[in-house]
Amino acid sequence: MKLKAKSKTLKSAGGSKGVNLAGLIAKGTLIALCLSLILVLVFAFLLKFTNIPDSIIYPINQVIKGVSIFLGVFISLKKSKELGLVSGLLIGFIYTFLAFLVFSLLAGNFSFDLTLLTDIVFGAVIGAICGIICVNIKKSVN
Repeated sequence: MKLKAKSKTLKSAGGSKGVNLAGLIAKGTLIALCLSLILVLVFAFLLKFTNIPDSIIYPINQVIKGVSIFLGVFISLKKSKELGLVSGLLIGFIYTFLAFLVFSLLAGNFSFDLTLLTDIVFGAVIGAICGIICVNIKKSVN
């Protein structure tokens, strides 16, 4: 007996085509990750040539994560009219985990601690909130 995996599809703005939920999540996660890499590089460049205090680094990194998640969710859900909470939550969660892996590989240091757990929760919550906002903005405009 063959089992076929059914994936949840969302109706696009056009109405007839379905958009794969996994594709939306992958797109949003990759957008957020690429944006985060760019913003971290810009911030590192600023740190190198300015006298920004070390106490600013953690808050700026959190802002970079939040902006990256928001834009990743917003761009990936721009044609979606439903499942904003679930899509945003998954994008935020997966992005945070992948960002941890990428930046740990770049730093050459893997540190599993409470900070990672709080970052994952922060990313998932921000993603969920952004997903809800993005889907409802689209409904109110139409």
